[in-house]
Amino acid sequence: MPLPLNPNMAATFPPPVMEARRWLDGITFPADRPLLNVSQAAPVDPPPRALREAIADVALNIPEAHLYGPVLGLPALREKIAADWSGAYGGQIAPGQVAITSGCNQAFCAALATLAAAGDEVILPTPWYFNHEMWLDMNGIGVVPLATGDGLLPDPQAAAALITPRTKAIVLVTPNNPGGVEYPAETLAAFYELAKTRGLALIVDETYRDFDSRSGAPHALFTDPDWADTLIHLYSFSKAYRLTGHRVGAMVASDTRLAQVEKFIDTVTICPNQIGQRAALWGMENLGQWLAGERAEILDRRAAIEAGAPRLAGWRLLGVGAYFAYFEHPFALPSDQLAQRLVAGAGVLLLPGTMFTPAGDAAGARQLRVAFANIDRAGIAALYDRLAAFTP
Repeated sequence: MPLPLNPNMAATFPPPVMEARRWLDGITFPADRPLLNVSQAAPVDPPPRALREAIADVALNIPEAHLYGPVLGLPALREKIAADWSGAYGGQIAPGQVAITSGCNQAFCAALATLAAAGDEVILPTPWYFNHEMWLDMNGIGVVPLATGDGLLPDPQAAAALITPRTKAIVLVTPNNPGGVEYPAETLAAFYELAKTRGLALIVDETYRDFDSRSGAPHALFTDPDWADTLIHLYSFSKAYRLTGHRVGAMVASDTRLAQVEKFIDTVTICPNQIGQRAALWGMENLGQWLAGERAEILDRRAAIEAGAPRLAGWRLLGVGAYFAYFEHPFALPSDQLAQRLVAGAGVLLLPGTMFTPAGDAAGARQLRVAFANIDRAGIAALYDRLAAFTP
């Protein structure tokens, strides 16, 4: 007889990006209409040459980069994040309040492992980042959806009505994945006060902070001297420096919480990637101007998305920002079926809103996510040409 499966794991849906890739099986795309893959929010280009040379130098000349390192990360990188974040957000962050993780997903998993157990609850705005929801499902933690409506902005008062004695945390992603929306500072402040008053953790995932269109600090949460009692901040180096395969992320939280995070990391990966950490540090120290250019390019692509959206009759652009555009489509077909038909019918691979919402959610059936960071203005124009001409 087959070996048993964890029922929570078995009930969790498959990884959405991998599921979408399977839709390509058996389909060929003509040379004059190659596949437009706007399904995954990850750079497809390698890091800039100067960073690759720095990585090669580390690999060749720093022997300890090939060994186990500190569980909570390279001290120099923790110090750099603490200093830069303190300056950027106008608060006081100590190196001992920073942990380096194997990507931002691990930062989220580690944070939740310190907060919640089976039977507890976590509030997630919808549409949600599917890996967050998957981790909660796999661990038997109740996912409480917080609908955001057409503006894709979560409402603190609506969240307050969902809090129960089992609630442990509220999770916000800004700029948002999948919606692209940049949460206003006052929205974050209101959620922070709600979490602080109710004794909850506020987890703020700012994976895409480097591509925020606003100038200055996007929020003032770190200016509260007691921020560590409420706030857990997450970040990823994957997007800023194209280090996706090196798996380097960060968590900023209280030192007492990081003592518990250390247990999680030690039992899962032992330590973060040693070469990747040094690459991230080198990027922070040397690639400021290059990153500003990357941000300018993403903002230009965002502008192209916004300018072209009226070409899609009956469609609505619900949100756009960082790597993402989030649309409502006009067809009777639900988005999971529509997305699959778009592969053969339009040569476009994107993700349906059903992957970002609870099962049976009517809004998710009308929504589609476009990850536009890897297509330039010409690619965006081609995307709109194909979507405008498509009929299910």
